[in-house]
Amino acid sequence: MSTVTPRPPTAVPATPASPVSLASPAPAVDWRVRFGMLALVWGFSFLFIRLGTDGYAPLFVSLGRMLFGTAVLATALLVKRQRLPRSARTWAHLTVAAFLLNALPFSLFAYSELRIPSSLAGICNATTPLWGMVFSLVALSEDRPTRRRFAGLLLGFAGVLVVLGAWNGFSGQDPWGTAMALTASASYAIGWIYVRRMLSGTGDSHLSLSTGQLLIGTAQLAVVAPLAAPLPSAFHPVSLLAIAALGALGTGLAMLVQYGLVAEVGPTTAALSTYFIPVVATAAGAALLGEDLTWNTPVGALIVLAGAALTQARGARETRGTSRPKAARATPTAARTARTAPNGDDT
Repeated sequence: MSTVTPRPPTAVPATPASPVSLASPAPAVDWRVRFGMLALVWGFSFLFIRLGTDGYAPLFVSLGRMLFGTAVLATALLVKRQRLPRSARTWAHLTVAAFLLNALPFSLFAYSELRIPSSLAGICNATTPLWGMVFSLVALSEDRPTRRRFAGLLLGFAGVLVVLGAWNGFSGQDPWGTAMALTASASYAIGWIYVRRMLSGTGDSHLSLSTGQLLIGTAQLAVVAPLAAPLPSAFHPVSLLAIAALGALGTGLAMLVQYGLVAEVGPTTAALSTYFIPVVATAAGAALLGEDLTWNTPVGALIVLAGAALTQARGARETRGTSRPKAARATPTAARTARTAPNGDDT
């Protein structure tokens, strides 16, 4: 689900990225355990969104999510004795990134789950790398398409049609809710392209950029939510706990865990956790929310994931290209290091 920091447009949702990696001591918990925890937290985020909207307006669900996530990252920033970005240019770009990667998609997913099952929202989230490939064709010259990646693109969107039951005229699916979830996923893809182009090489750490981005996104929603949505009029403990979990775990803590995974096992392996998001979201929705599960939902989700995997494939020619001298490939290497999307979180 996404998370909230720079990631490339063709990466799977929710993995943080930036030009500077965080050095950290050897973790006490095995990376496989953290890998599984990350997949569970991000997968359950769609259930948390649904529970949050049972008690509060979608914009306030997103605002609460941002508040709790910012609190976690700000605390980590203080503990690590790092500072927020100082450049006015960086803050200007973070303002755009916060809208595209946080305020807009978080709110769209929350609104969509008023109309569609949380499992379908999770599957729509998995289309982010497909949108990323479409947009990167014109935005990123180093991401040249191959026949394999084009096949993945077509396969992925075919999977979406299977999920929606296109042969039945999309009967039983809310078109507006689905469109909002798909638009949120497309917003993630556009946001990662923007971040990759505008926030590479700032000299700021993952944590610094992420915290600044969440601060800006929180401010954006703090202005919009009271103007566009009814103020909360009652206390809903279950919804509030869901929002707290969504922000603190799915947006804040998950990003910190992802930093460690990227540093320990590399961005490619770390990004694999996001392939489990629709699986967890579908299982959680069916088991805990009683959402209907027809055969085409899991089958279509698997097709979407297969297509997304193909769009990330690198051919032999691309692999051989990495043997260039170190200085000549400095920028592409930085971009590849950033290939770990939110979700996040993605959501």
